[in-house]
Amino acid sequence: MKTRGKIGYAMPKKIFDLHVANAPSPIPSSYRAALKDPNWRAAMLDEYNALIRNDTWSLVPCPAGVNVVTGKWIFRHKLHPDGSLARYKARWVVRGFTQQPGVDYGETFSPVVKPATIRVILSIATAHSWPIRQMDVKNAFLHGDLAETVYCQQPSGFSDATSPMHVCRLNKSLYGLKQAPRTWFLRFTRFLHSLGFVSSKCDTSLFILHRGTAVAYLLLYVDDIILTASTAALLQTLVDSLAGEFSMSDLGDIHHFLGVNVHRSATGLFLSQEQYALEILDRARMLNCKPISTPVDTSSKLSATSGAPYPDPTHYRRLAGALQYLTLTRPDLSYAVQQLCLVMHAPM
Repeated sequence: MKTRGKIGYAMPKKIFDLHVANAPSPIPSSYRAALKDPNWRAAMLDEYNALIRNDTWSLVPCPAGVNVVTGKWIFRHKLHPDGSLARYKARWVVRGFTQQPGVDYGETFSPVVKPATIRVILSIATAHSWPIRQMDVKNAFLHGDLAETVYCQQPSGFSDATSPMHVCRLNKSLYGLKQAPRTWFLRFTRFLHSLGFVSSKCDTSLFILHRGTAVAYLLLYVDDIILTASTAALLQTLVDSLAGEFSMSDLGDIHHFLGVNVHRSATGLFLSQEQYALEILDRARMLNCKPISTPVDTSSKLSATSGAPYPDPTHYRRLAGALQYLTLTRPDLSYAVQQLCLVMHAPM
């Protein structure tokens, strides 16, 4: 629109174009918004097809008086170790808090490997120059066999056109179920035992295999696997056996495991949680703080009684828990983290 005040006025020329090409699609706020984005819709379709291929459920008319577990879509960006976008991930998750104890779930406990065990196995493999492989199970919880009868709603946006009012009677476990981690762990353990593995008595997520003079170690953390063996032939045989039983991604030599970057050289393994540490600092809004060699005053003690209560104790506990995992590669922080954890019940 031209007016008298705009006559002869010209906008300055753009010297730099700050437009970012190929920016990732933002995480949608609802499944309806996701269906309108081709990237997220493709991710949702991949997840739905995986559920169908796995024979996860059977569509049945809703029986009277049963507890129908609701669900929702969860969206997230899967990132490379350097922070760049790897892929779009959509997952259909049921709301486990709508389950009823004794009706559609029983025992729920499932162990995970201890950080100390990870360090021990990596140390053994490095000392003997054994190859170390990293594997990831696709849709791990979907492999678990349910002992209970569980009904859930059809995935939002993917209801069967011929039976929209039917419900899913689950044949396999789903993410979000209270018993899902347990059923997957039991399923995976049974298969490893059939291969000849034995569970360690000190850590049930560590599995040991002896074949003649060869030995292999397998670490399981939910759906992430570290596998090492004294011979390359035995290692490849085990990788093929696992891939034949489960849908897996062979990630090659270990490089990034549970937020830990692993760099292998002729002198050994270098473990780094730099990106994880930066995420903790960002969560605490302390990215711009100055570093200090000893991050605690050893002459003073935190008090559990004096001072004003911390306004957000949940935030405090989350940061303390995150720092506990950081001590896997930063044992110099152990004393400071131990002092923080003494007052987690009522931080001041």
